Amino acid sequence: MALMPKRVLHRKAQRGRVRGTASRGNTVAFGDFGLQSLELGWVTGQQIEAGRVSATHFLHREGRVYIRIFPDKPVSAKPLETRMGKGKGEPEIWIACVKPGTMMFEVGGIEEDTAKAALRLVAHKMPVRCRLVARRGHGR
Repeated sequence: MALMPKRVLHRKAQRGRVRGTASRGNTVAFGDFGLQSLELGWVTGQQIEAGRVSATHFLHREGRVYIRIFPDKPVSAKPLETRMGKGKGEPEIWIACVKPGTMMFEVGGIEEDTAKAALRLVAHKMPVRCRLVARRGHGR
């Protein structure tokens, strides 16, 4: 099942506008290697779950996978072939707004080449361009 909040204050949110670069959550904090976003975008709960599944499947229960983003914004949509009006549609998907520099996934407790391969698989599932980064003072 895809990630989504248990409870929210407001069921429907406006789209808003994502600007600038990430000032928080932009360093490797939990693991040894991380996957960092290079552009802005919306990452859905399904995409985050697909990345988590591919990383854990590749690592064969070795090391640890950390997910640093959470889809807390609802995106609503009206049903197909519905006339205009009659209010805003129901929440369809949950997304995480990702800025350039946001650390999305981290892995720890594994070798560098294994971590690179696992995070490369995760990067293919993401809708934004990503790069691999290492913790400061950790090789590379």
